[in-house]
Amino acid sequence: MIMLTGNDLNLEQIKEVLYCNQKVTASTKSLEAAQKSREAVEKIVSESRIVYGITTGFGKFSDVLIEKAHVQDLQLNLIRSHACGVGEPFPEVVAKAMVILRANALLKGYSGIRPLVIERLLALVNAGIIPIIPQQGSLGASGDLAPLAHLALVLIGEGEVFYKGKQMNSIEALQQTGLFPITLEAKEGLALINGTQAMTAMGVVGYLEAEQLAYGSELIASMTIEGLNGIIDAFAEEVHMARGYKQQIETAARIRQYLNDSLLTTKQGELRVQDAYSLRCIPQVHGATWQALDYVKEKLEIEMNAATDNPLIFEEGGKVISGGNFHGQPIAFAMDFMKIAAAELANISERRIERLVNPQLNDLPPFLSPAPGLESGAMIMQYTAAALVSENKTLAHPASVDSIPSSANQEDHVSMGTIASRHAYQIIQNVRRVLAIELICAMQAVEIRGIDKMSTCTHALFQKGRELIPSIKADRIFSKDIEKAADWLKTFEFQSFIRKHSKKA
Repeated sequence: MIMLTGNDLNLEQIKEVLYCNQKVTASTKSLEAAQKSREAVEKIVSESRIVYGITTGFGKFSDVLIEKAHVQDLQLNLIRSHACGVGEPFPEVVAKAMVILRANALLKGYSGIRPLVIERLLALVNAGIIPIIPQQGSLGASGDLAPLAHLALVLIGEGEVFYKGKQMNSIEALQQTGLFPITLEAKEGLALINGTQAMTAMGVVGYLEAEQLAYGSELIASMTIEGLNGIIDAFAEEVHMARGYKQQIETAARIRQYLNDSLLTTKQGELRVQDAYSLRCIPQVHGATWQALDYVKEKLEIEMNAATDNPLIFEEGGKVISGGNFHGQPIAFAMDFMKIAAAELANISERRIERLVNPQLNDLPPFLSPAPGLESGAMIMQYTAAALVSENKTLAHPASVDSIPSSANQEDHVSMGTIASRHAYQIIQNVRRVLAIELICAMQAVEIRGIDKMSTCTHALFQKGRELIPSIKADRIFSKDIEKAADWLKTFEFQSFIRKHSKKA
């Protein structure tokens, strides 16, 4: 059971909920803070005080006063009118993360929402009721209004959900689990949709996958080094200590660990004086990706525990301040950074693939083909990798440098953070397939070199890989192999494999 407090949720904990079906609960202290904040809202309504979003309209309508009798209508209209998302739904795991993160933010006690609503959000998570939330429609400022409105629809018994592997109306899923729709009171609709949880949830899932790929890329690259009789000297500790980047030093250490007893690596001067950059500079390039991912992790864990709605309630209602914590610029920058960092893993991987298949760059059979000329072997796998990295270059264009005014220019600068996070996730899927292609080609190369000469670690990877992907004895439909390998790179089994073999690094 993971206890949410609004203050200390981390990536490891949310990973447990998203992928290991851990349940969630709210701390008593946080629910008490939420209740005090709620009482402040009720006092504001009872005194007919003019406070944005509680007794006024929203956005450009902030100057329109709302009568006490219409408070519930205001919140209902807000959710319905803002549910304008379009396109394919977010992956279920992302929508689940969105619900968790919204509940966690509300538990900070600055939002004026009833504990009942927060508990209902957690009940959805624990029951496996996942809102269907369209991916497109958020500008990433004023919060992720459209996506979070689709999330909030489920609480009022509207919209659609995924439940037990089926798509259905939310009211049907609520009835099956003994839950009931909620009537939203003053400020509650606004508190539910004013936030950065769509971009942050997408970022969290993307980061968790990118982290696993970054580790996996080093292990796959180690096998490529063997397939090309790479020079191990370039990974010597003193080389990387001389520059001083922690992540570069750690990457080199892991590769030395992976290859520590290999008979397929060479020393400088044995076959050649130095390798191409795609081999020799793995610690420098992959290490730089780790620097970016560390930055992304830091920003995500701050945002996961941030109060991002508006207005915020302080001093038990004595101070209600309209601010801009819903603006997604910090996450927009982080997501753009993650896009570039992940894309570079694929860029350098594709260059290693080229060195594995190009007969002008190695002494292996052309394109690793068993019958060069008659059979094309891995020729077109490199084409696919090239296409994927080129697509990534387009997707890596920063979304955060764009802005467009909305709400009659009241909201005149926006972050586009949700677009950045979605594109980052697309890039990560492409990276995984490029790495899958490198794995297939590297396995073929070391098989030609002699698997008995491989290191203990890479040999274990080779054996597992061959359970999934047979040796290339003749041309076949390689698309299936690529997807099978990519699927494995996403599994907990592969993650466990990495941890087992990198623990000494």
